[in-house]
Amino acid sequence: MEGNKDEAVRCIELAEKYIKEKNREKAEKFLHKAEKLFPTQRAQNLLLQINLMAPSSAEMEQPRKRKAAQKVEEKTEKKAPEYTAEQEEADYYEILCVSKDATDTEIKKAYKKLALQMHPDKNKCPGASEAFKAVGNAVAVLTDAEKRKQYDLYGSEEERMATRTSSYHHYSRGFESDATAEELFNMFFGAGFNGSNVYVRRGGRWQRQTTGSQQEHHNHHREQQSGFTAFIQILPIVLAILLSMASSFFISDPAYSLQQTSKYPILRKTQNMGFPYYVKENFHTEYQGSVKRLEISVEEDYISNLRHACYREKNYRESMIWKARNFGDRELFQNAQNIKTPSCEQLGNLRHHG
Repeated sequence: MEGNKDEAVRCIELAEKYIKEKNREKAEKFLHKAEKLFPTQRAQNLLLQINLMAPSSAEMEQPRKRKAAQKVEEKTEKKAPEYTAEQEEADYYEILCVSKDATDTEIKKAYKKLALQMHPDKNKCPGASEAFKAVGNAVAVLTDAEKRKQYDLYGSEEERMATRTSSYHHYSRGFESDATAEELFNMFFGAGFNGSNVYVRRGGRWQRQTTGSQQEHHNHHREQQSGFTAFIQILPIVLAILLSMASSFFISDPAYSLQQTSKYPILRKTQNMGFPYYVKENFHTEYQGSVKRLEISVEEDYISNLRHACYREKNYRESMIWKARNFGDRELFQNAQNIKTPSCEQLGNLRHHG
């Protein structure tokens, strides 16, 4: 099996070479071989990109020859022109992998999945940028009622005209989006991807709009929150390093633990706030320090742990709410609002009683 995997990787590398050379036939051949040897997501993504590639000059020549022969036949038999499946390129519905009666919601859902896979910042495979533009133009047309109607009526003719021009028209097929592929991506995935710019539809066209100081303040707040989140995430690592360094200087174990273990089995509670903590079995005979001072440390550690846990709970709930809003999922939004924050509630009770 491991030998198959190495051979599959070699086939994928050859396919990428042929994609750069615009040789779709050979690239597709090696990718199918790689899938038979050892299926991977990388090969599937490249196969999807091949389907969205503009045809090579050699591939385009074959439909032209067939069309020329067909014209001769028309003159002799006076038949209406017919176009075979080989002459037809993948249309917008095939690009997004949806049916022709798909709803706007289904089209947008398909776009989000493909756009995330093909975005140039994430996908560095050859042809990913062109594929990203293709899915962007497809969703722009199919989510516009008037353009979709025109495309359904005249799309086939536009596609045949496109094969005579550049690869750009292969993706536009005579229908050009008012926004770029990157702008469309930002419309679907939120303004957080492109700074303070949002896009609104005015007079049948997409226009960029700056939201002003309120949006800048929101972005600044989000940056601060992201920085603090990153600090909280590395905090356990920093503490572990400090504790490891401290262990080389202090031979004796701590006098207490906030968690019950085999070494600290005896439960005690602080006299002031009643917080639980655990000590060793020989605590009464071995510990020579001030119990009152020890319990002050216990309460400080206990409250500090509660604050960290409360922050993690709030951060998780807010991230789930943001995700639900971004995808317009009401059920997910309701579930996110109902997420409990027990550590925060306990802190609130302590402040109330304090």
